[in-house]
Amino acid sequence: MPELPEVEALREYLDEHLAGRVVERVLPLAVSVLKTYDPPLTALEGQTAGATARYGKFLALRIGDLHLVTHLARAGWLRWQDTLSAQPPRPGKGPLALRVVLAGGGGFDLTEAGTQKRLAVYVVRDPQDVPGIARLGPDPLGGAFDRDAFAALLEGERRQIKGVLRDQSVIAGIGNAYSDEILHRAKVSPFKLAASFDEEQTTRLYAAVEDTLREAVARAHGVAAGRLKAEKKSGLRVHGRAGEPCPVCGDTVRSVSFADSSLEYCPTCQTGGKPLADRRLSRLLK
Repeated sequence: MPELPEVEALREYLDEHLAGRVVERVLPLAVSVLKTYDPPLTALEGQTAGATARYGKFLALRIGDLHLVTHLARAGWLRWQDTLSAQPPRPGKGPLALRVVLAGGGGFDLTEAGTQKRLAVYVVRDPQDVPGIARLGPDPLGGAFDRDAFAALLEGERRQIKGVLRDQSVIAGIGNAYSDEILHRAKVSPFKLAASFDEEQTTRLYAAVEDTLREAVARAHGVAAGRLKAEKKSGLRVHGRAGEPCPVCGDTVRSVSFADSSLEYCPTCQTGGKPLADRRLSRLLK
């Protein structure tokens, strides 16, 4: 799933390649992708693209007086193409969900792999009209997100810290992969209750959030859209690396599986050397 660093890199890429271009056609190719009907997609045609903004994991492309907003969900992606086929694509064939054709040639596709179709596209007058954006918590790279603001989010929070970090209404932009990386960096169990952090632990976790995300954004800066997924994977230390040695201590990275996802962690670095069982059986490790 694209998370804050990859979406930020896509925002930068679109600012460089899309801004100033005229939208010729917008072709919806998957029934499930479009979540709004007023204004219609056709209202974007003939309009000039402006700056692209990021809201958590949402991209908001300014086109004329409107915004084309997308959430790439778990398996979605944006593919820029300098040249597009003159033959319009056929709806329902393959992963292609929506195509934006630009005047003068080129454009981009929104694609989604797999059978769970969650990629979402909205055409709105204001990005805040998108329910998912309106519900977002603070951006962890925003100027107001300091250590005290972070501590206030944890206060009284009785959920496990892994779930809190992933909750977009608490903090915008962090998903499964970077929450694993943040917790590993902070040397914290994913099952630790958020409200149980003391002052030193809170400070360490806040620093891990900032450093992990800023380093990932820096790695992704200037990387072409088509190579961002590989760049993300190359920078991960524990997520998706179950069975490999921890790069910090050499212990074996372990995994806890859930219904449709998993988390990865290092027992030595994060849980006092104790492996976690599955979510239902594990005892809370502090």
